[in-house]
Amino acid sequence: MSKILIIRFSALGDVAMTIPVIYSLARQFPMHEITVLSRSAFQPLFQELPSNIHFLGIDLKGKYKGIPGLNLLYKELQAEKYNYVADFHSVLRSQYLRLRFMLNGVSTASIDKGRREKKKLTQKNNKTFVPLKSGFSRYYEVLEKLGFKFDLSFNSIFDKKSDHFPETICHTGEKKDLKWLGIAPFAKHTGKIYPLELQEKVIAHLANDARIKVFIFGGGDEEEDIVRGWCATYPSLISLVGKLKLSQELYLMSQLDLMYSMDSANMHLASLVNTPVISLWGATHPYAGFMGWNQSLENTIQVDLFCRPCSIYGQIPCYRKDYACLYQITPEQIINRIDNVLFDL
Repeated sequence: MSKILIIRFSALGDVAMTIPVIYSLARQFPMHEITVLSRSAFQPLFQELPSNIHFLGIDLKGKYKGIPGLNLLYKELQAEKYNYVADFHSVLRSQYLRLRFMLNGVSTASIDKGRREKKKLTQKNNKTFVPLKSGFSRYYEVLEKLGFKFDLSFNSIFDKKSDHFPETICHTGEKKDLKWLGIAPFAKHTGKIYPLELQEKVIAHLANDARIKVFIFGGGDEEEDIVRGWCATYPSLISLVGKLKLSQELYLMSQLDLMYSMDSANMHLASLVNTPVISLWGATHPYAGFMGWNQSLENTIQVDLFCRPCSIYGQIPCYRKDYACLYQITPEQIINRIDNVLFDL
């Protein structure tokens, strides 16, 4: 038996993308113990996975802050006598820990983030517009460097019946004949968010469709205020903002017939529970390698523009000043795609 430490501290969507790889490793190497080192908030992503996967949640702003904190963390990790360390993050914190392990004779490997290729994909002039490796492939390559070869085989984090339904039914009601649609209209950066005035037209149409029950996902006070306004105008909407724990959100997503999301963490969360996702892409692009697990390019909504993508993460302001990549997508395009998927049109 070997002990494998996998490090990925953030962000939620990126940590979610580790799941299919870690799950596949655990299933095909059941004799090995796998520990995932990440932020405590992400523990629910791992609680339904195979028993040889252990989650170690830490507070990088408290006990393990700064170099003294990392030294303490390393000392505690070293006591576990790991045989392999896989750095899925390759930031200063994980690089420091990896170096300490390497100097102590432990086999280590780190992710190749493909920065050069991503720069060519997003540069303003003379783009190299080709699909890059997916994040899943990049995580797999780290483990391959350590000598682990296996098939990526993953369907859902819920291999067995979950017990979260009684905790969510008070918000959702029982699922009967209506189609359940989740909408995740927000993202971290402006370049990923469909303009809210257009988004409301999509939501208004869907809220008035008697065949559909619509759930809105989000987080934070600002998003909650926006969704509260929509719910006041369209009473059939059900806001889940601030109402569910992550584990409960995952279960509810597994019950959806479809999720409509921006290029955001919710796209990845829905993918982890085998729910089809229609994803909308503005400044970013699926070619950068961040599509949800087993999601189809046919279910992406985007426009072809010479300037796309201009960013990997959507944080760079639009140099055209018009966000044409988002405004040129019409509400009708989104509505039609949702109808086609939900009702097999």
